[in-house]
Amino acid sequence: MATTTSAPRPTPRPRADALRNRERIVVAAREMFVEDGPQVRIDEIARRAGVGNATVYRHFPDRRALVHGVVCHVFQNISHLAEAALADDRDPFAALCTFVHESVDVRTSALCPMLADDFDADHPTLVETRNRIEKLVDALLERAKASGQLRPDIAVTDLLLAVGQLTRPLPGRDAASSRSFAQRQLQVFLDGLMAPARSELPGTPITLEELRTQPCTVSTTRSTER
Repeated sequence: MATTTSAPRPTPRPRADALRNRERIVVAAREMFVEDGPQVRIDEIARRAGVGNATVYRHFPDRRALVHGVVCHVFQNISHLAEAALADDRDPFAALCTFVHESVDVRTSALCPMLADDFDADHPTLVETRNRIEKLVDALLERAKASGQLRPDIAVTDLLLAVGQLTRPLPGRDAASSRSFAQRQLQVFLDGLMAPARSELPGTPITLEELRTQPCTVSTTRSTER
């Protein structure tokens, strides 16, 4: 008599409210990592997200998982912005500027937790998305260089490092004024990228590998917890 095996049950899809809660938690954590550093208290993140601590831990069992979720979220947003900029075939330098300015709203500076000692920057999902971003941004730069609008000595890391640093909020400033200040500083930076270059850049650009091993400079004055 032939034996029968039951088909594996499909993995249930997360409910819509669970997905909304996860998104709210990630966005709240992203904002607070930028403002207060990656060691901000979980209960403060839960409060900003409008959920209970138990809901946070249901989605993210520990801080490491939450940081991973935030970094994945930011990476995905940056990738989408870069794709949209490359799809804009009107003006290569204008497309690059749009990408840089829109990075303020996706909070690129929240990627600083990647540089913490206990963060797994080599997780396959992150490596895949990071490599995609690097290729997309490099393509944006090369297209702008080929048009004669971008100085030829700018590397991917020059752009990414500047964007990460210049989009950090100022201490004591609200979100609106910090955003306005970041946009202003980014435009000053972008104007300095235009060709022809008025000076020769000193030294050589940092490599992507070196960039990943730089110590995080975001404040971590808040107390730690699970």
